Amino acid sequence: MDIATVGGLLLAIALVLGSIMLGGPLTTFIDVPSGMIVVGGSFAAVFITFPLKTALSTLAVIKNCFLFKLPTPTEVIEQFSEFATTARRDGLLALEGAVESIEDPFLRRGLEQVVGGASAEELRDSLESEVEQVNSRHAAGKKIIDAIAAAAPAFGMIGTLIGLVQMLNNLSDPSQIGGGMAVALLTTLYGAVIANMFCIPLAGKLENRATEEALIRDLMITGLVSLVEGQAPRAVEERLQAFLAPKARVSSSSQQAA
Repeated sequence: MDIATVGGLLLAIALVLGSIMLGGPLTTFIDVPSGMIVVGGSFAAVFITFPLKTALSTLAVIKNCFLFKLPTPTEVIEQFSEFATTARRDGLLALEGAVESIEDPFLRRGLEQVVGGASAEELRDSLESEVEQVNSRHAAGKKIIDAIAAAAPAFGMIGTLIGLVQMLNNLSDPSQIGGGMAVALLTTLYGAVIANMFCIPLAGKLENRATEEALIRDLMITGLVSLVEGQAPRAVEERLQAFLAPKARVSSSSQQAA
């Protein structure tokens, strides 16, 4: 569970609800027609824009913002240093015992290919193709969230116009003016909240997740290729350290020395 994502969303919700409740009852800001226009319209736009299968994957995409498990670069480097030590001492076939204990599916498949005798070029081509597919799925997921972020304020404006028309048509009946104004104002509010409190931050989080995963995958591919090439443990470590910022390299080296 990503504490930063959950904490940020809870803080934003608490601030908005708190400010509303300080000024009056929360029920004043609940309007079913406004929610139908904004939420329903936004998802309708997604279904129009994307294939059904892609649109239905929205919840799975959003889940990646909260449940995201990848090893840190330092952990990957330490793991490959151990792999290289074992391979140098006992040969690549000795790594077969480590395959089952690896939780990351990408690394497990890559190590299986190493043990299976794949060449460095075959290994790199296979894994890079898989990374490209993952990046494509991440990009599609971000597009869905971006589409909702764009559609929600637009449907909020549509709701505002609907509410204003209803209000203007009932100026002679004061009892109808309040309902029209509620739809007019709340749809704009709902659209802004959905876009700026949820969709835009979550789309940014997905983009950051994709960048983090791409770094880890590149690190793993380089480490696996280094194993196939028979590089020494120290050479493998130095090659992988190049992926880290200078301060992180110092930190990693210090931890291993300790």
